[in-house]
This record gives sequence, C-alpha cells and structure tokens, in this order.
Amino acid sequence: MSNLNSTDERGSWGSRVGFLLAAAGSAIGLGNVWKFPYLCGEYGGAVFIFTYIAILVLVGFTIMLTELILGRHSHQGPVGAYRAIKKRWSWVGIIGILASYLILTYYSVIGGWIIKYIVSAFTGNFNTTDIDALGNIFTTFIGRPFEPLIYHAIFITLTLGIVMGGIQGGIEKASKMMMPALFIILFVVVIRAVTLPGASAGLEYMLKPDWSKFGIKVIIAALVQVFFSLSLGMGVIITYGSYLDKNEKLTTSSVQIPLMDSAAALLSAFAVLPAVFALGYNPSAGPGLLFITLPGVFAKMPMGSLFGSMFFIFVLFAALSSSISLLEAAVTYCVDEHGWKRKNATIVLAAVAFLIGVPSSLANGPLFSEITFINGMNFFDSISFLAENLLLPLSAFMLSIFVGWVWGTDKALKEATNNGTVKFGLAGMWAFSIKYLAPIGIGFILIQNIIALF
Repeated sequence: MSNLNSTDERGSWGSRVGFLLAAAGSAIGLGNVWKFPYLCGEYGGAVFIFTYIAILVLVGFTIMLTELILGRHSHQGPVGAYRAIKKRWSWVGIIGILASYLILTYYSVIGGWIIKYIVSAFTGNFNTTDIDALGNIFTTFIGRPFEPLIYHAIFITLTLGIVMGGIQGGIEKASKMMMPALFIILFVVVIRAVTLPGASAGLEYMLKPDWSKFGIKVIIAALVQVFFSLSLGMGVIITYGSYLDKNEKLTTSSVQIPLMDSAAALLSAFAVLPAVFALGYNPSAGPGLLFITLPGVFAKMPMGSLFGSMFFIFVLFAALSSSISLLEAAVTYCVDEHGWKRKNATIVLAAVAFLIGVPSSLANGPLFSEITFINGMNFFDSISFLAENLLLPLSAFMLSIFVGWVWGTDKALKEATNNGTVKFGLAGMWAFSIKYLAPIGIGFILIQNIIALF
C-alpha cells in the first residue's frame, strides 16, 4: 500500500536553496561538531582528515548521488523507492529507516545534554579549568535519573515541532534560519580559537600528517564518520530527494551537500583542536572532548562564557538540523506507506523515540550502567553500535548492489542527468564506484564490524 495521501499531505520543497540547506543541515550535525574533532584527536589529526576526505570523494559522493537518484525517481520514501523498481527489494528501505530512527532515540539524549550545557554556559557554571572537576560535573549530570530526561524531552519536542510544520513550513523554514546562523557562529569561534597563543601546535597537528598512525582503525573510523555525518544509509537522503522536482540537477547537489558538510566538519575541528592545544589539554579526550574538555577551554579563554555559549548554541542548531531529518524519514514512511496524517505520525513517532531513548539516558546512571547488551556494552552504546556500525553500512551495501547490479547504472544515470539533458563528466567514475568500489569497501568494513562482535 503506498501513496495513500494527497500531495499536500506529503509536501515538497519550496526552493532549491531550501532543499540544499535542509539536506546540508541533515548532514551537518553532531557527527561534525562532536565526533569529527575528537576522532581527529584520537586518530592523528591530519591522517584522519586526509583519510576522511579520500573516502568522502570515493564513496560518500557516490552514495549521496545514488540516494538522491532513487528518491527523485520514485517520489517516495525509501521503501517505496525500492519497490517502485523491484518489489522484492523494499525491505532494504526498511533497514535505512530503522537505522535513522534508532539513531534519533539516542541522538535526542545527547541533544538534551547540549541544551543543559547552553543553560550552564549562560549561567556561568563552567568557571573551572580542572578537567577532573569538569568530568565530575558531566558524569554527575548524565548519571541523574530525571534531569537528563527532562532535557531529552525538550530536544525531542523541538524536533517534533519543526517536523510537524511540514516540508516548506517546518523543515525548510527552520533550515533557512539555522544553517546561516550555524556558520556565522562557527566562524566567530574559529577565529577566536586560532588566534589564541599556542594555537599553532593544534594547527600543525591538523595539517601535518604522521602516516605512522595510519591503519585499518583509521579507515573504519573515517568510513563510519562519512556515513554518519552525511546521513547516508539512513533513508534520509532518499526521503529528501523524493520531494525534488525533475528539473533539479542531482549531480550538482550531490557535490554541494558534501562540500558544505565537510566545511562544517573541518571548521569544527579548527574551532576545537587549536584551542585545546593552546590551553594545554589532551586532544585525544574522546567523546568527553565536547562536554568535559571544551568547558575547561572556554573557562581559560578571554570572554570564555560568551564564546562557550555561542559554541553550544551552534552545536544545538547542528543537532536539530539533523534530528529533524532523522524523524522525517520515519514520518514519510508512515505517510507514504500507511496513509497516516503528518501530524499524527510526527507525534506518535516522536513519543516512541523519546521512550526508546529513556534506557539510553538511564544507561549512564549507577543503577543501569552495569547492565550490558551487545558485546558487553550498555544500552546507549549497543544501540549506537547497532545503528552506526551494522545497519548503516548494511543499508549502503545493499543500495550499491541494488543500483549497480539490479536496477543498472544506465537507468540510474538517465535519472541523474535528467534524461541526458545535464552533463555529468564523472558518470564513468560514479558507475565504477557504485558497482565495485562502494560494495567492496563498505562490505569489507561491515565484515570488520561484525567480527568485532565476537
């Protein structure tokens, strides 16, 4: 059952700029401002950056264009997009939707932490440079049973409100406001960070590669980051592509979106790592870099309360621009496949996402942290591993097999080039990548992730 709803219920983009900002907003999220800087810190700075860029060019662009092709070709969400070409392959679309929805459940928990830190930055609660003290503040907060849930609820409610407004009135309108503000704030923080005394050490770390640190772990981390950051394998890009008209130049959009995403990731690293080096902190602090190390950085920095507040507002905009796309993929599924009204689908799915996120929030507390699931991990880490390390690469692997070998690159390229009216000089490279490079590379990483379970 599909297309039970009117076109008005489903919606469409009001402008090309609105689509690009929304798609870039989906890509620019916590993967850029939270994960990318700390992965740079963990995996050798420039080594990770160059590996990330190589995978972005070879695989990220390929999958991005392929998902846009599927979405526009069918004007349906992920399930309908596969079914429109080969009915028996519709299950692949469900994998992507499941991945994005599971990510939303714990993404909202982290989004709640960000709101808490905006409040704390404004009220001057981070006035210490003692990392141990800051670490205690963070672990005490996330270990509480109720306060993190309140912020989790606030974040999911903000997401719900935007998605309920529809494509033009909600997602597009919010993206046009948040994305320019995001980059303006980010530029201000970057300028402050790179002009700190001692920031040159951080810049050298990011720009001068030490290839002795290169290895399979760097490749896996970079590939997972590309997929998580660009919202690939989640059904999100297929969903956004389904709202496009036939005149949109997909080949151009599939370059512009990763470029904006990469710019945000690199700028985030420039905003974080030079300041961390300049003020004498550890660049490989891992996930705690955002919530433990950076408050110490801002406490040391002149006018740190102001820049700290600005930075966490920037992070909130980035998180919201992605969370609305994660919810939208599931909402579109219910609208397309089951005839739900957008309002009802949004409310129900947001409420269920909040409830599934409750164990992820409680996983950091004293009563639940010892309860383990996948490979000894707590609920939060288990859901994250399942979605990011298994479902996303599986979804992208099956996408490349489907388009490269089942549907066929010739038919896909007709859609990509608007039936031959749009020049695409990289057609040969894209076809080779979707048939060979993408499935081999993604399949290898997927196998590595499965082996890691045992």
